[in-house]
Amino acid sequence: MSSEHALLLLHPSDNVAVARAIIPAGQTVSAANGSAVVTREAIPAHHKIAVRDIPEGAPILKYGQKIGLASSAIAAGAWVHVHNVAASRRETDYEYCTELIEPPQPTTQRTFQGFRRADGSFGTRNYVALVSTVNCSATTARYVAQELAKSDLSEYPNIDGIIPLIHKSGCAFAFGGEDHQQLNRTLAGFARHPNISACLVLGLGCETAQAGHLEQEHGLVQLGGGTSRQCSTPAVGNPMVLNIQEVGGVRKTVDRAVGVLRELLPQANNVRRVPIPISELKVGLECGGSDGASGITANPALGYASDLMVAHGGTAILSEIPEVYGAEQLLTRRSISRKVAEQLLERIRWWEDYARRNYAAIDNNPSVGNKHGGLTTIFEKSLGAVAKGGTAPLRAVYKYAEPVTERGFVLMDTPGYDPASVTGMVAGGSQVVVFTTGRGSCFGCKPAPTIKVATNSPMFHRMQDDMDINAGTILEGSTVEQVGREIFEKIIATASGEMTLSEKQGIGDEEFCPWVPGPIF
Repeated sequence: MSSEHALLLLHPSDNVAVARAIIPAGQTVSAANGSAVVTREAIPAHHKIAVRDIPEGAPILKYGQKIGLASSAIAAGAWVHVHNVAASRRETDYEYCTELIEPPQPTTQRTFQGFRRADGSFGTRNYVALVSTVNCSATTARYVAQELAKSDLSEYPNIDGIIPLIHKSGCAFAFGGEDHQQLNRTLAGFARHPNISACLVLGLGCETAQAGHLEQEHGLVQLGGGTSRQCSTPAVGNPMVLNIQEVGGVRKTVDRAVGVLRELLPQANNVRRVPIPISELKVGLECGGSDGASGITANPALGYASDLMVAHGGTAILSEIPEVYGAEQLLTRRSISRKVAEQLLERIRWWEDYARRNYAAIDNNPSVGNKHGGLTTIFEKSLGAVAKGGTAPLRAVYKYAEPVTERGFVLMDTPGYDPASVTGMVAGGSQVVVFTTGRGSCFGCKPAPTIKVATNSPMFHRMQDDMDINAGTILEGSTVEQVGREIFEKIIATASGEMTLSEKQGIGDEEFCPWVPGPIF
């Protein structure tokens, strides 16, 4: 790469620039605006370099925003990273509803080829699922899935697979408390997900997360327990519940569950894809294994795709409140009302308190991979992360796993841990997930297909079996708009049945990860 444009200066006020590739020490390099410096040391790819002297205590500016303070004096040409930058949270004077930009309306309406469900929802995949209420029924759920897999599924070409949705929670928290309600929302969201045509919920019987409570709160159907009790098989799409202790043990429950679901396979297979407006799509936006290029390439490109989705009447769901922290001021300006902005700020305050109660701090950057990739503070990471949400107005803020009913750009309160975050968005109704990554997160999520977007070309070429799209080309001459449109078209193709690379590898059975933030007793 020519040293003439080896640096990216992202905003005129920035005092740091980003290295497009590895830069040796002692090299004169410049950015597109003509500013030039001599590197005092080797600068890793996508890391920051000071473009002018920065005194100790002065703010470090990237994207035109403060990402930290210089913990020591930094000379022009020096590497800027965790060794000379400290995270510093300042009180923010928030603005509300001052940057409401509606995406331009499309000239033509687009459709995808999806499944129209009886309850009025729309699916992009057609799975049969076992949902475990508690870890104690997880093995039974897996046994049922294994037994069903022995069936000749080639007779049912429209069924995408059998998935056991198992987890490590479900007991030892307050009955009826917030954790219980949150887990219930998550389980019910998956049981009723439009990408699942037939579902059986398996409980143990004595757990806190009672299947009966789930049935009562969310209207699931309780099947008879003993083998002598007769119960007609409900129609496809109506989740059913079995308790191991009532049925008479693991073996009897496996036999009963397999029998019920085998009866449903012909009905679950009796579907066909039809044209559906993309306004019916809900797309989850996720980033993981981020690097210094994430906020420059893949995330802004996904933001462009998000705006296109919103313009067509669809829904884009931003998540990970800990990775909004430090950039929430950008979203309060885009909130459609003061009420929506205050809901976001209430979630920020909840996370600050949650961190304090657990003897931690939210204003840090916990990932080793993030730091290796060039991200220095959580504020820098957050400013890049919110770019996934484009520029559309923020219309609603949802709690974890709440059903997403508002169209447009919305936010869901999830942790930054990718499996838990995506689980919440899928429970909320997301039928497709787009996941940007700089380090190379190998993620998939059943039943929602996951499109992987690489932030840089070296990683994309190294992990071609896992990455669907290379946004690293933005550093090589492509535009954010070009890659954003590529992502948008990939969303439509994936929703219409085109398999993602994670699906081709069968990834997604182990990524179901309900978030339970409270204490375990």
